Amino acid sequence: MDPVAAEGFRRAVEAYSRGRPGYPPEAVAWLVEAFRIGPRATVVDVGAGTGKLTAQLVPTGATIVAVEPIDAMRATLMVDLPTVTALAGTAEALPLETASADAIVAAQAFHWFNARLTVAEFHRVLRPGGRLGVIWNEPDTSVDWAMELDAIVEPYRGEGPHPRSQRDAELGDLFGPLQHADFSHAQLVDVATLRDRVASMSFVALLPDNERGRVLDRVAALVACHSATAGRATFLLPYRTNAFWAERLA
Repeated sequence: MDPVAAEGFRRAVEAYSRGRPGYPPEAVAWLVEAFRIGPRATVVDVGAGTGKLTAQLVPTGATIVAVEPIDAMRATLMVDLPTVTALAGTAEALPLETASADAIVAAQAFHWFNARLTVAEFHRVLRPGGRLGVIWNEPDTSVDWAMELDAIVEPYRGEGPHPRSQRDAELGDLFGPLQHADFSHAQLVDVATLRDRVASMSFVALLPDNERGRVLDRVAALVACHSATAGRATFLLPYRTNAFWAERLA
């Protein structure tokens, strides 16, 4: 991960934990079925963050290993998910033995990796026939107010990678064809949760305090107006969730 972005995430761990959504159960089930995992399997969640997806994999009964380079995020995961093995490491150099995993997944993270090195490393760590998966949430900008929210924050991304760039990841001849599915998703939020959701973006966390405050105030004004119009204190933030998997070739 870019060290500047990593610093942004270090500053935003609490907001990340409070404000980021999990993943729709049907999307997780789709990946779990593709991974063919159960109590005897080992699954590695790479770039696991505070454990948003990790927590949803625990009920499979598989041995879950979470790999996360940012100490503060990993510490939060360890407190919340004590049955999960949490390791410091990166996607490009996993702290795992060759052919030791049945499945590897990256949630809301693959766009931060060096794709060429990561694909080779995933191939090394997976057993023959093992599978990799990638999943991420994107705001559903077909909804007007979500499009307005996106317009507030996206100018601050700069040249940083966007999750949708994961669609273009090249697996070369190490993996079979990509299988894809997308799902509707919605996060129940209030104004405070939405502020945390935006504050958890690394490029927002890195803004000077006064500028970050202005961004979050604009977000609060937008969603307060929306919630007032809807006549409720909480409302649904719409997402589209994309999921992919591919099988390791010999």
